[in-house]
Amino acid sequence: MELKYKKSAADGEEMFYGTHPSGLDIFIIPKKGYSKSYAIFGTHYGSVDSDFIVPGETEETRVPDGIAHYLEHKMFDQPDNSNVFDKFSRLGANANAFTSFNMTAYLFSATENVKESLAVLLDYVQSPYFTEETVEKERGIIGQEIRMYDDADSWKVFFNLLNCLYKNHPVKKEIAGTIESISHITPELLYRCYNTFYNLSNMAIVVAGDVEPGEILKVIEDGIKKNEPFKEEIKRIYPDEPNELASDYAEQKMSVAMPMFMVGFKDTDTECGGKALLKKSLETQILLKMLFGKSAPLYKQLYDDGLINASFSADHTMQPDYAFSSIEGQSKDPKRVYDMIIAEINRVRSEGLLEEDYVRIKKVLWGEHIRTLNDVENLAGDFLQMHFMGIDYFDYYDVYKSITFEDVQKRFENHFVPERSALSVVNPVE
Repeated sequence: MELKYKKSAADGEEMFYGTHPSGLDIFIIPKKGYSKSYAIFGTHYGSVDSDFIVPGETEETRVPDGIAHYLEHKMFDQPDNSNVFDKFSRLGANANAFTSFNMTAYLFSATENVKESLAVLLDYVQSPYFTEETVEKERGIIGQEIRMYDDADSWKVFFNLLNCLYKNHPVKKEIAGTIESISHITPELLYRCYNTFYNLSNMAIVVAGDVEPGEILKVIEDGIKKNEPFKEEIKRIYPDEPNELASDYAEQKMSVAMPMFMVGFKDTDTECGGKALLKKSLETQILLKMLFGKSAPLYKQLYDDGLINASFSADHTMQPDYAFSSIEGQSKDPKRVYDMIIAEINRVRSEGLLEEDYVRIKKVLWGEHIRTLNDVENLAGDFLQMHFMGIDYFDYYDVYKSITFEDVQKRFENHFVPERSALSVVNPVE
């Protein structure tokens, strides 16, 4: 196959890309002079995908919660009992993997032997090996991981918030599942999920670093095993989610020195992808900095009153079918922080946003984007996540440039609605 070429006029970034006959999307981002290279091989499959219809079938498949994460763990088992991490280690590469709500990814970083490490990555991700014995052994390991998450205060404050924001959507469910749900996972179910979601037409690979695109393409082509691409999309089945919250408050007691909190705003402007989704996300990021950033009046007031510390931050999580904004930190009085956040939202609704703040923050956002381009891990990881959302990373500047103050004002009115906000708190055990 031949790769296409694209260069961004805004930041000079280059990319070679194409779709292999197997259906695999390939992206190579050369970064001349960089010492480290990074590769990430991912599937558009995460913890929310427990209900689906396999292409070519008509019946719905329902699998246990946590199976995407379980499958990620099992992919490191090899038929010859070899250790994948040992292979990477001998090559001087650092390997890892992760499962999120909507993606599972396998990756490595290296300063040498990049092509050899890439061949290892391609081989083991395409070599599933599940037996009754190995699946049963993993059950105890993942069970320990689940119990560890149960003791993680930052994890609990986050998922408690999601359970406030969402009534039905599976994003509210913990990524690793529960002890009960993983007890139903079998080799047969793992193979069914693998054969569905690890079809190369549902996957993509991104390689960034001081690499020669033609050489990287040859390694990828040589490493692709026989795979028939799906002729239609996997049908993912999600329950209807109302605009209303499940609850506006959650509290849990844990062994923490100071109360932790997370405030969330549920996004009801969903069912969009591509440039529209990217534009909505950038507008929201601008707003979060305007409202809650370190230069915002609210931040100064909260800090001066001793209600927050340096842990205070805000973020936006987006997917085509769900999205939310979150503000988190530590405070001696989380409910007062929440009340002050809502009061600030209401004040801005009454008095309006300041255009000079918008102009300044928008420039800050572009600067942060440019810094991301200098980190091959962040660049490749963000690129892959955006690709699975139908977003072309190289559209960033055009979308960014198109955003107006009026767009940000409208986004504020639609998204930061007090009635769609919730507070999650983890308090110290008394």
